[in-house]
Amino acid sequence: MLKSKTQIVRLFSETNPFVLDSGHSLPTVNVAYETYGRLNTAGDNAILICHALTGDAHAAGFTELSDEILQKIPFYAHKKPQQPGWWDGLIGPGKALDTDRYFVVCPNILGSCYGTTGPSSQQSRTGKAFGPEFPPITVRDMVRAQKALVDYLGIKRLTAVIGGSLGGMMTLEWGILFPQLVRSIIPIAAPAAHSAWAIGFNHLARQAITTDPDWNNGYYTKQPEKGLSLARQIAMISYRTHPSFQERFGRLLQDDARDDFFRVESYLSYQGNKLVKRFDANSMITLTKAMDGHDVGKGRGGMEAALHSIKAKTLSIGIDSDLLYPVNEQKEIAKMVPQGTYREIRSVNGHDAFLIEYDQLNPMIKEFLNGID
Repeated sequence: MLKSKTQIVRLFSETNPFVLDSGHSLPTVNVAYETYGRLNTAGDNAILICHALTGDAHAAGFTELSDEILQKIPFYAHKKPQQPGWWDGLIGPGKALDTDRYFVVCPNILGSCYGTTGPSSQQSRTGKAFGPEFPPITVRDMVRAQKALVDYLGIKRLTAVIGGSLGGMMTLEWGILFPQLVRSIIPIAAPAAHSAWAIGFNHLARQAITTDPDWNNGYYTKQPEKGLSLARQIAMISYRTHPSFQERFGRLLQDDARDDFFRVESYLSYQGNKLVKRFDANSMITLTKAMDGHDVGKGRGGMEAALHSIKAKTLSIGIDSDLLYPVNEQKEIAKMVPQGTYREIRSVNGHDAFLIEYDQLNPMIKEFLNGID
């Protein structure tokens, strides 16, 4: 098993602030990240991983939960010392993202709560958390912050950028924003523009948070637990499918509960309560709004023109049962990108299949990357 360590670097300072798409600027920006494998002398064997909405930099192996890291990233306290990274099935020797071959980098995204600057970060001016005063950000802002990390690490060229869901949205933006730097991109279960359907789910999730009595317009002293839990439960329904819930839960009741408490209810409550311990409500608001604003065609002459500008060889992967980002969206990407190819995961697990179906993902990605080299 890989050993990993979360590191935090300050990439922007008050003398060189980070200017956002909104026109606002952040006087300082820290980025938390993990790396696996080694960068070659040419600096061109790197693969960048872009994580999803509530993900973090710990993509593989066992991370070191030092007192220093726990102090800097309090939300890491939920992690177990021997807890594998969220994409461990894809990263490591002999796997698709082969660490004997590639230098794999996973940064925590801008706006999150896992070490990279976000709403829970302290403002240098006041010493207090940004909270709801954190400025609006875009997926493109996230990518530009990642680009600063790539430069800091001495990477001259990226063999690939890969990510699922929100990570796939960033992956597409990498192909458009930095065409000379990226040889290939692998967006998984992601759209070129956020649909009305997906925006609707995020709208419900945000309402769940903001109607919690503890929300206090974002100036909360403790997490709005009921609202954040409900937001997660709403999301979990969109991440899975009718067949997967039926197969796993059916109409089974909890063994030790009242007669009207179904196992599916217990599962959703558990998922909601688990997120409350490890995520920040203001980050959820910030990141879901950034997702809703995602549209590669904005300011670029439309979606087709933007996708057609991608020079990188592209593997667009869809999931046949994905309710949130259905396969027509990934097929559309493959069709409009000049060097686009489409592959499909077959699974009952819906959108979450990109975190589960390693037996399908590993050969798909290996074959594609072999064609890059």
